[in-house]
Amino acid sequence: MPLAVSGNEAPGGQAAGRAGSSRPSGSRSAGSRPGKRRAGDGRPGDAAAGSAGDAAAGSADPGEAAREICLRLLATGPRTRAQLASALRRRRVPDDVAETVLGRFTEVRLIDDAAFAQAWVETRHHGRGLARRALSAELRQRGVAVDEVRAAVASLGPQEETATARRLVAKRVEATRGRPLPARVRHLVGMLARKGYPAGLAYQVVREALEQEREQADRVGVRAGVEWAEFDTWLAADPEPGWDPEPGPDA
Repeated sequence: MPLAVSGNEAPGGQAAGRAGSSRPSGSRSAGSRPGKRRAGDGRPGDAAAGSAGDAAAGSADPGEAAREICLRLLATGPRTRAQLASALRRRRVPDDVAETVLGRFTEVRLIDDAAFAQAWVETRHHGRGLARRALSAELRQRGVAVDEVRAAVASLGPQEETATARRLVAKRVEATRGRPLPARVRHLVGMLARKGYPAGLAYQVVREALEQEREQADRVGVRAGVEWAEFDTWLAADPEPGWDPEPGPDA
């Protein structure tokens, strides 16, 4: 069955937060302080696992407890088999019981790592502009098998990745105007590097964007100043992208 990446795993999702809450909206336990964030707030998966584990702590059937934990987590959004296995270990479910439950969930496709990986690639690439390298790293962190990671990122072709890189740079290039050319290049290349784009592709896309900017300036007759003279020198030298990306958040 098709899977969509949950809101607590990818930007923009809100349904997961609502589904994972174990209390009615706006309620507080006795003694909690208004405005003070408690441990685990904002992480629906953790809240679901905790409440499921508490509810199942006295259960005489560890298999039933394991199923309850998994179902509560899956109610907030898709999970990989490795993520569910980790949750069961944290709740001290015996390994043999966990393996049996996870195997059954896989048989009935409540767990489908291949579908999870495909949905992750589509959501994170189109929503955040992440490249194949970054997407592969995220999926491996979530325990997706190497073969399934490769199959998922293979659906994202080089042309689509390049087009996304150009779109990202086009959105940012205007904000860098007025800064020294090396600073502009470092900022734009660094932004792409943090999203997983190879240095060669990042350099190529940034260069194209700056060349287009220069051509536009030529057409309206405003090409002047030290920046454009520096840009001409840079184009003539055709430097390799040897600078380090600027540090900063991957926004």
